[in-house]
Amino acid sequence: MAVIRSATQRSIEGDYPQDSDYREANNFFYLTGIEAPGAVLALVARESAPDRQILYLPVRDSVAERWTGRTLGTGPEATALTGVKDVRPVSRAAREIGLLGVALPPEDLDTAIASLRQVKDADEIGRLRRAAAITAEALCQAMAEAEPGTWEYELEAVIEGRFRREGAERVGFPSIVGSGPNSTILHYDKNRRRTAAGELVVLDVGAEFGYYSADVTRTIPVSGRFTARQRQLYDLVLATQQAAIDSVRPGSDLFTLNRIARGYMRSHSGSLCGQETCDRYWPHGLSHWLGMDVHDVGAFARPLVPGMVLTVEPGIYLPDESLGIRIEDDVLVTPTGYEVLSAGAPRQAAEVEHAMLGLRRPFKNGEGKEFLDLHR
Repeated sequence: MAVIRSATQRSIEGDYPQDSDYREANNFFYLTGIEAPGAVLALVARESAPDRQILYLPVRDSVAERWTGRTLGTGPEATALTGVKDVRPVSRAAREIGLLGVALPPEDLDTAIASLRQVKDADEIGRLRRAAAITAEALCQAMAEAEPGTWEYELEAVIEGRFRREGAERVGFPSIVGSGPNSTILHYDKNRRRTAAGELVVLDVGAEFGYYSADVTRTIPVSGRFTARQRQLYDLVLATQQAAIDSVRPGSDLFTLNRIARGYMRSHSGSLCGQETCDRYWPHGLSHWLGMDVHDVGAFARPLVPGMVLTVEPGIYLPDESLGIRIEDDVLVTPTGYEVLSAGAPRQAAEVEHAMLGLRRPFKNGEGKEFLDLHR
């Protein structure tokens, strides 16, 4: 027997009010598709009779619903939404689960469910595709509005506002908007610094749509143009990323992709990073799984199969120069190779510059019009 519990409701009075948004437990939502605070799902496998699925839900409370809205309850609507025919009041769960079970040591279900969650079906891929598209649209808008003197939190507001306007429920993780020296801090999310001319800004953000999160990073020159050195380093990171993306196919694995990417950066560094090759200044991994969590569950060593979604995100970080570059995309493994779900966000250096100069200011002599026409 498997027992999966939903998340608990936070209290607006007892917890932080600004953090009271209810988000369902991933495994419960994965198996039921509903948000139901205080619920329990019991799955019983039987050899001599059909398997059983029992959903225990809290009984509706008309007084509480005046404050927080209508809840699902144990009526036929629950069966229609979940496909579980046997729906009971949660007050019966503890006793009945005890009677249904057998006296064996409990096992953690996380590993088993993680293996299922690693391979997405068409519905899950559709949610991830939409999350990535929303994120790409938000990044395009941030590129259009960035200019020297913009505060990091202003760009954060542009991005997250676009998320909500496009239907995302929430951010998949705290937005990272790191300018200048903050571009070299991998998980910087304070976003309180004012940008200055000539700096790069790392935008590492992701919208969550239908409980599935994108994770996309773009690095932009806040003045609208990369300097010669910034462009050389950017192009090295981009080419490293492309070498890894081109190697995504069924049968490969994350460790192989990481080795390919680091080998490419090492062999193409030249003297860009001084006496050492630039991979010396890339301290994090290349990839992680993507899904209901931004760093989604599942064994890293598992070979790639169609339906898996991973990130590809090389970077170079030079604190002495206050210069950090990271480029990250969300990649779906297909039967014949890959699909870049986040391709809507400009990635080539010229595309990034065109997006910033063309979208931010009125067109001069037609500059930027081609980019707009292409992305309408």
